Amino acid sequence: MRILIIGNGAREHIITERLSEDSSVLSIMSKKNPAIAKISEDYYICDITNTSEVKAWASGKNIDLAFVSPDPVLAVGMSDALEELGIPVASPSKDVADIECNKEFARSLMQDHLIPGLAEYRLITNEKEALSAIKEFNNSVAIKPIGLTGGKGVKISGDHFTNVNEGMSYVKELLLKDKKLLIEEKLKGEEFTLQAFSDGNSLVFMPPVQDHKRAFENDEGENTGGMGSYSTGKILPFMNESDLEKAKIIMKKTIDALKKERSPFKGVLYGQFMLTKDGPKIIEYNARFGDPEAMNVLSLLQTSLTDIFLGISEGKLPNAVFSSNSTVVKYLVPNGYPSKPIKDSPVSINLPCLSSKGTNMYYASVYEKDNQIFTTSSRAFALISSSKLLKDAEIKVENSMNCISGPLWHRKDIGTENLIDKRIKHMDKLRGEKK
Repeated sequence: MRILIIGNGAREHIITERLSEDSSVLSIMSKKNPAIAKISEDYYICDITNTSEVKAWASGKNIDLAFVSPDPVLAVGMSDALEELGIPVASPSKDVADIECNKEFARSLMQDHLIPGLAEYRLITNEKEALSAIKEFNNSVAIKPIGLTGGKGVKISGDHFTNVNEGMSYVKELLLKDKKLLIEEKLKGEEFTLQAFSDGNSLVFMPPVQDHKRAFENDEGENTGGMGSYSTGKILPFMNESDLEKAKIIMKKTIDALKKERSPFKGVLYGQFMLTKDGPKIIEYNARFGDPEAMNVLSLLQTSLTDIFLGISEGKLPNAVFSSNSTVVKYLVPNGYPSKPIKDSPVSINLPCLSSKGTNMYYASVYEKDNQIFTTSSRAFALISSSKLLKDAEIKVENSMNCISGPLWHRKDIGTENLIDKRIKHMDKLRGEKK
């Protein structure tokens, strides 16, 4: 198989690595990821949202299958463009990628098809409606842009703003930009991610993961693209089996609704949930793997990713087997990240050191010049370890940090017993309030 992968982050690095186990991979990147380039039989650097340029390069390359990874690329209809060339794809078309790219559509789909897990929300088109909604939800709200924001656009009362005036300032900003926005009830609970392969009819679920978007330890600071994540291979420590089953039902009903209303969803469906005292509720859907969550699940995958992607494209999704090990991912980011990151700093990587400590590393937003790796303004490297016990996986990752030197830092508390115990107690308290 000759498979084309579009994208150039740590998420795409592990996807490329897994595909290369039994296929020849070609890649198209917006900037050169040194690790992906090394794995790829051939690669091309361009604006990956430019469908004409991507099609021109891919044409005549005898590509058997393609996977479009990043959300902005799905949003421009790259899957559709590649199918026009006669290349089968394992990623969603533009119309169903709207489940991520258009939050208004995602909410109305769930509402129209009576899908459980929908938070109370209001579609806002003017300042008067916004003030009314904030008052209706007792000043406890989440203000959300309609479109893509790279996981950094949602502002929540008490976390990102402290009074109505600050909230309205963001409302005005979004109205000026998009003419509309969503205001939702502020959900209380613990977030988790559930990802699934979909062939448009059936879903094969991956182990649930908990991401950590806040920049600093103890979940403080502004939102980022994700500072790290952990999984236990089965359910998460603060979840019950029934919580996971309810989340699966919500996602299955969603792909059924997409098929009825638009077309079959083929690719990876990502459900970001808040586990509340009343069960799981949808925060948002994504139409692709999460980053860093892709690294947690794909490192546990024991089935050929090529076979899964081929099954997605053909509408005949095979089962996928995952190890029950625990995984911990921690991102190394430039000093000053996220507000004032120091760019263009050289870093040194000791690969034998990483290997000896049982840790894998995935290149995110870095570049290579004269055989030297440099940082950019975004996340640099993802380190991941796996072990039977979660605490052992966390220790392995933490002990591997000294294998990479440079002006970098990371959240040390991800996957630690103290932070996870805090999550468990939080959910116990919320469930107790319901009783």
